[in-house]
Amino acid sequence: MTPLRLGYLYGIGAYLLWGFFPLYFKLLRPTGPLEILAHRIVWSVLFVALLLGALRNIGFLRALLRRRGAVAGIVAAAALIAVNWGTYIYGVSSDRVVETALGYFINPLVVVLLGVTVLRERLRTAQWVALGVGAAAVAVLAVDYGRLPWLALTLAFSFAGYGLIKKRLGLPAAEGLFVESAVLALPALGYLAWLSRNGGLTFGHVSAGHTALLVLAGVATAIPLLLFAGAANRLPLTGLGMIQYLAPILQLACGVLIFHEPMPPARIAGFALVWLALVVFTADAIRQARRSRSTSRLPTPVPTP
Repeated sequence: MTPLRLGYLYGIGAYLLWGFFPLYFKLLRPTGPLEILAHRIVWSVLFVALLLGALRNIGFLRALLRRRGAVAGIVAAAALIAVNWGTYIYGVSSDRVVETALGYFINPLVVVLLGVTVLRERLRTAQWVALGVGAAAVAVLAVDYGRLPWLALTLAFSFAGYGLIKKRLGLPAAEGLFVESAVLALPALGYLAWLSRNGGLTFGHVSAGHTALLVLAGVATAIPLLLFAGAANRLPLTGLGMIQYLAPILQLACGVLIFHEPMPPARIAGFALVWLALVVFTADAIRQARRSRSTSRLPTPVPTP
């Protein structure tokens, strides 16, 4: 199997798992969102520590801690991913799967927006058009919901910010997940201890299957990230960008077809504007990638004496 084909298999596997996450988190009822988040953090640390131990790769911590600014970056990344995970779990638990899907649809547009505001990047005309159409979509959806779609916006901005920090840190998937979860592990364990002391802990009190599902939250978190890392190392950015929409499409399908969440005409119009913005954005990215490839194939001019 070629590396390219293997990369697509890894990528599709990662986004399929992320796309069906709503089904998994629904199975964790009656556990509340914060307890689910705490279990996800704790079991992620244990699972990835075992994985890194098996690979004999724990030594990366010493080199990481010697890097200037690395600890602050890790703490910031951990805070953002905790906000993202907690918001997503809350959205699924409160029957707002459609709005969580919206957050991941608009995430690429937020990444571009951060590029302008944080990195001072210059956008092409098509990217400005995509951002304008995306802003119009948010306005239409705000009218439909009677409020800003804050849950979707929180997911989009927290994940975009997390990706920006991760890019600067340059950590591989497993090592990054380990250090971020380790930063959050102590507060998570403290919250679980507080729940247990006050009789609110569901872990071990519902059923054996429910307990097993909470333990597997760490595995369910780590495996898609590892698959994604394998895809990112083998695929061009345009290929990875195309399949990233698989997850929110599946989440939207879960919300509408399985959980029967409402989709009134105004909401459909808002989503249609989001998809139009993504079409403009993706077409521009593909055109730019082709232009870059054709430029790289041009022969290098030979300097004259």
